[in-house]
Amino acid sequence: MKKDLPENIVEDIAIAVALENESPESKLWYVYVINLKNHPIENVLITSKGYGSKDGEQVKTSTLRHMIPLLQENSFALIEPIDEQTFGLTNEYWLSYYIGRDIYDKKFIFLPESIIESNFIKLPLLNKPGVMIK
Repeated sequence: MKKDLPENIVEDIAIAVALENESPESKLWYVYVINLKNHPIENVLITSKGYGSKDGEQVKTSTLRHMIPLLQENSFALIEPIDEQTFGLTNEYWLSYYIGRDIYDKKFIFLPESIIESNFIKLPLLNKPGVMIK
């Protein structure tokens, strides 16, 4: 039964969209997972997808899956590049990982038009501008 399962709360883990490089013609964006914990996490699985409406039509991106065997404490790992054209969609990242034998999971959702300069912060550990959900 669901009530018998432990409530493993995800803390000190973030998903961030970082501005990597900017030129007059284009901007280069990457998505990262950031481990702000003081211990590593293992078997990190991330699925990503985008969905919503664009020009009055429903749009869905491909679902991508990523695996990171080990993410050390106070470190980060690249998940994927992200195209600026998807910023008008809902961008969803479902994260699962283990600490010992316990599994943790959480859904991180970047709402449409939330990846904008007015929401930028200096991303911890990355020291780059971007948007982060913790």
